[in-house]
Amino acid sequence: MTGFDLLIRGGLLVDGTGRPGRPADVGVAAGRLTVLAPGEAPRTGGTAEVIDARGRVVSPGFVDVHTHSDGVTLLGPSGGGSGRALVRASVLQGVTTEICGNCGSGLFPALPERLPAMRAEARIAFGGDVGMYADFAGFAAAHARVPRANHLASLVGHGTLRAGVLGPVDRPARPDELRTMCALLDASLSQGAAGLSTGLIYTPGSYAGTDEVVALAAVAARHGKPYVTHLRDEMSRVEEALEEAIEISRRSGAALHVSHHKTAGRYAWGRTERTLPRIAALRAEGMDVTCDVYPYTAGSTALAAMLPPWANDGGLGALTARLGDPAERDRMRRAIAEGVPGWENTVGNGGWDRISVACAPRHPQAEGRTIADLAASAGADPLDVAADLLVAEAGEVTIISHSMVEEDVRRVLAAPYTMIGSDGVPKPGGRPHPRWAGTFPRVLGRYVRELGLLRLEEAVHKMTGMAAARFGLTGRGVIRDGAHADLVVFDPAAVADLATFTEPLLPPTGIDVVVAGGQVVVRDGEETGARPGSVLAL
Repeated sequence: MTGFDLLIRGGLLVDGTGRPGRPADVGVAAGRLTVLAPGEAPRTGGTAEVIDARGRVVSPGFVDVHTHSDGVTLLGPSGGGSGRALVRASVLQGVTTEICGNCGSGLFPALPERLPAMRAEARIAFGGDVGMYADFAGFAAAHARVPRANHLASLVGHGTLRAGVLGPVDRPARPDELRTMCALLDASLSQGAAGLSTGLIYTPGSYAGTDEVVALAAVAARHGKPYVTHLRDEMSRVEEALEEAIEISRRSGAALHVSHHKTAGRYAWGRTERTLPRIAALRAEGMDVTCDVYPYTAGSTALAAMLPPWANDGGLGALTARLGDPAERDRMRRAIAEGVPGWENTVGNGGWDRISVACAPRHPQAEGRTIADLAASAGADPLDVAADLLVAEAGEVTIISHSMVEEDVRRVLAAPYTMIGSDGVPKPGGRPHPRWAGTFPRVLGRYVRELGLLRLEEAVHKMTGMAAARFGLTGRGVIRDGAHADLVVFDPAAVADLATFTEPLLPPTGIDVVVAGGQVVVRDGEETGARPGSVLAL
């Protein structure tokens, strides 16, 4: 046994498998782990650094299975202010691997002739000039040029595929277009992308029928990679949407992972009492199906997603033109009031009083206020306020939707096949959802220590080993000899989220040390400046 670069002594080892914690020391050498008996020392050589972990838990680095952090480091990780806070928020809460490209949206792939138009759309979606790439290899190369503290893996977004081949249009893909989409997906998966994602409430993904998604999911199945879906409806038609996802999985042969499972909106509250037993029964029959969840009763998305799908047909320019037409606004108003077949209709299921502005760069005075409140102050109709804001901001408005109830969140968290994802949307400026800075400490503090909903080892397994196994992160998510040296040292008595909807980027307490790629990237709750992170090809 040689000397170590790092030795973590005296902690309670919770190894990511779900087994009971045990006292053990952990050594790090050349980016790999060795598990030692308490007090055991290397037989030869010295140790560069020793960390005293007495009274602390030593766990694998957390795996955030659902992020929208595709381009945040590309916006300028050395910048100051809120931009710097955005970049560091994930690693400060113990996340050593992020999985992006979720909900059908990412920064690749596309046909070369479509890239210029898509770059403008990406600027809106990701809050700056993050670029668009022909394939996963180009995306990975761009990230490799910008040092990062933790690791990044990416799914291939179905909506991005569609936009990259058809454009943002509401029509079925022709057979030749679907073949091209399948070929682009196949190339990116071959290069190391982690799977296929859909966001079937978002345009242009929502314009696709089930058969199109089955064809693409079959490509993921051939690579042994999962189909990851934001269901077509998480509200009044959530059970029907879950059945569509099951059909796609069965017909394609791909493993199914349901993103941020929820039953949102007043017409769906409590339906986790039906969706979760359905998933459990499928698993008992041998189907490979899992899900993830974030520990909050509010979600976050784009304000434009509150409008009926046809409003976005043709992309941002077409949307802006419609929003400027009073007759088209009236048509949108009616659609929200009456519904549109196949459309989730978040406002119709909840109301404008549950939709608050998270980020409107040119109208910071609107941030933190609901659309209903803004409309009341202006003596205007809420749809007109939303439309005016979208036009003035060129579509770049993010919102927070307070659409869930705590009982449903707890039921999903407690399900044995659920893992943890922040669904963080780290766009610069405004008031992003606090989940980007608080998800993992919130689970450990509120739902483990305070409420006893989960055992500590169970929660850590959801955050580490279970997540790594689902997404093919070989050698990660567990602490064992030879595993990758991604670790978190935290205080189980003090770990807690501090981020709020008012101050959404406040770092947590109780996350003492984070190790990524064998290097200490967080010490005493502060970044060290080390940047060993990489883009993972899976």
